[in-house]
Amino acid sequence: MNPLNQQVSDALNVRRAALAARMVEREFVRHPELEQRYGIAGRDRCLEDASYHLAYLAQAIASDSVGLFGDYVGWVKVMLAKRGIPAQDLSALLETMKESLQQELPPDFSRLASDFLDHGLRQLPQMSDDVPGFIAEGTPLAPLAREYLQALLRGDRHIASKLILDAARQGAAVRDLYLQVFQSTQYEIGRLWQLNQISVAQEHYCTAATQLIMSQLYPYIFSGEKTRGALVATCVSGDLHEIGIRMLSDFFEMDGWQTYYLGANMPISAVVQAVVQRQAHALAISATITYHVRAVESLIAAVRRTPECGGVKILVGGYPFKTAPDLWKIIGADGSARDAQEAILLVNRLTNQLAAA
Repeated sequence: MNPLNQQVSDALNVRRAALAARMVEREFVRHPELEQRYGIAGRDRCLEDASYHLAYLAQAIASDSVGLFGDYVGWVKVMLAKRGIPAQDLSALLETMKESLQQELPPDFSRLASDFLDHGLRQLPQMSDDVPGFIAEGTPLAPLAREYLQALLRGDRHIASKLILDAARQGAAVRDLYLQVFQSTQYEIGRLWQLNQISVAQEHYCTAATQLIMSQLYPYIFSGEKTRGALVATCVSGDLHEIGIRMLSDFFEMDGWQTYYLGANMPISAVVQAVVQRQAHALAISATITYHVRAVESLIAAVRRTPECGGVKILVGGYPFKTAPDLWKIIGADGSARDAQEAILLVNRLTNQLAAA
């Protein structure tokens, strides 16, 4: 990692709260109409948003990826627009962020940060105000995915469960149910929240229901013989979005791996201990949010420092790694994959497990 990028990222993270407060104060002094438009609660929300903007900027700089920050700006544009906040307000806040960093940081630090902010600001006017749906028309299970999603949105997990179990009994492959139903509907649920069409409570309900229904398919998953190696799968500390890594772990189980799924928000020491105790051949790490990439890097470094983990191959995945395809190299992993099927092929090759099938 570039030393200057790391120093700037560290400075932004250490001073994030103070920088965010100064940014918002400047913005509301410059635009007093914001106080009238959004009130005190709006100022508090603006402060929260500014802190997020800085966190994402810090990680994008650490990763030396303007694309990561540009992608985040595009996501925020849609999210705010669907809540009645125009792109002009986002642009103004990013401009104020740029000016604030020029005043608060050393010149070489602020120049680097400005390059990333300028990229986002240049791209902002051309960025879409909408996000296409994730349930692909024409796929065999698209009708089931739509029916499953509607059952979840109604709050009827019993109907949702019956839809999936009936499909499995009628011969639908579990892998297809995972990819074409669970994965596509989870992406769609995230999109609906971004578009302000469902609440956080609905989003959490749908995710919890899908995790429960996934567990009802385990008789189809855990019945095969384990002929490959041992895999530990985890989210990093602070990351509560575990359904993606759980799906990946189940795919490895179906492929003949002995899997040890640790779940969400795992501290570094506990992950390293599990890798050693299970004599794992591979470690799969998930980060669904860009500012958790730093925690992934710290976990990888801890594994690399542990002599008993010398032969472990480390796979990373999640949204940031799809946005920045070379990010896995920067943080010291052995590879990254776009989906569970690709992950299996990669890890089997890295660990020489192909002959064990």
